[in-house]
Amino acid sequence: MNPTKPLSLTRRQLFRVASSMAAGAIGLSSAIAQDLPVITRPRATSGDTAVEPDWEERLSIAVGPDKGDIVGVTDKALQAAVDYIARRGGGTVKVLPGVYRLRAPVRLYDHVRLQGSGPETVLIKEPSVETALAEDSDWYDQEITLADSSGFQVGDAICIRAVNSDTKAPVVIKRTLIARSGNRFKLDRALRENTWKIGNSTVATLFPLVTAEEAVDFAIEDICLDGNKDNNANLDGNYAGCVWIQDCSRVVIRNVIARNYNGDGISWQICHDVLVEECLSMDNTGLGMHPGSGSQRTVIRKNVLERNNIGIFFCWGVQYGLAEKNTIRDNRECGISIGHRDHENIIRENEILNSGKTGILFRPERGEGFTAAGNRVENNRIVDSGPEDGVAIDIQGVTSGNTIANNTLLETRAPARRIGIRLGPENGNNTLSDNHVEGFAVPLTDNRSS
Repeated sequence: MNPTKPLSLTRRQLFRVASSMAAGAIGLSSAIAQDLPVITRPRATSGDTAVEPDWEERLSIAVGPDKGDIVGVTDKALQAAVDYIARRGGGTVKVLPGVYRLRAPVRLYDHVRLQGSGPETVLIKEPSVETALAEDSDWYDQEITLADSSGFQVGDAICIRAVNSDTKAPVVIKRTLIARSGNRFKLDRALRENTWKIGNSTVATLFPLVTAEEAVDFAIEDICLDGNKDNNANLDGNYAGCVWIQDCSRVVIRNVIARNYNGDGISWQICHDVLVEECLSMDNTGLGMHPGSGSQRTVIRKNVLERNNIGIFFCWGVQYGLAEKNTIRDNRECGISIGHRDHENIIRENEILNSGKTGILFRPERGEGFTAAGNRVENNRIVDSGPEDGVAIDIQGVTSGNTIANNTLLETRAPARRIGIRLGPENGNNTLSDNHVEGFAVPLTDNRSS
């Protein structure tokens, strides 16, 4: 074993992740590690989360419809298993084949591995209900009163949406109903925002299926998550998805099917050293994969992203990431979108097929200092992008400092007005090198003034 890696209950998986991430991002910095003696006999020592033996067996618990340590098919059964493991320092929650119906998310914690049994383990969201607030609640209150409580139950996860009466900014609050008297419900935590009727406040049973916040070293594997979009209202990927995590580090998401969410498939916000590998994200109304604001050193590898609005959406400040060997097809807008201060990422060896508007889009953002820079787009195959005026690679705004090299751009339909690579009128210097462009009306359109 490598003694400079941190404790993780998905140790073998995370070892593979670490090899592809920046040195020093996980465990001790390389400078310190080089000066230390080699650890030949690691021991479990109080407070040492960086080094311990690679145990042959770790704590686990099984959940199933008719057998297992916990028998049940609800979020309560799954959460009971997660809490049991988390309270004891970590381990694996094994979810046996079956259909599990969720009225609240499965919330993960440090060192917990949620492992299904493949596509036969399906977590599906129950249909959502929505109503207005019947009474005002102030920011310090820990209760709400619903206009119509039909369909709401104690234990439900909810999303309260309103408009701030002063700033007119949107307000989104996620809570759990923990007690009731008629239409009046107690929340698990105080509101911390005013929810007034003049702000058109509504309450809906909307939530991510699997979630975590401020957690480290956990994994989600071998499971199918179904958002049941036909029976659920929309909640965007800043707040939810089949998987939605925030402020987390060292995460593995592998062999997960994320489908049919009225929002994003897999979304991670301000999360670092996340590996998303060999997943299928399909038929979601939002983004297939959403590496969210501030996320560092993301690896998105060997996934299939199909029939979403956008395949991969690099949000704000996503940096030093890698998206490689993914199949991205039949997405309604574009295969990959990158923009606001998304710097130093590598996008390579992906197949981007049949995008509704654009294969790869560099967004214009707000101008100088806001656009993506230092990214390398290499050895991708981009086929049949957009309608008759579609573009395979569209570089907009003042975007500069990126490299587009050794890509194959194909148009197998009629050339029409289709463009291989389009440079916007305000573009700075981007390097274009050895790209093979075939079948377009115009291989390269340079709209910059000479």
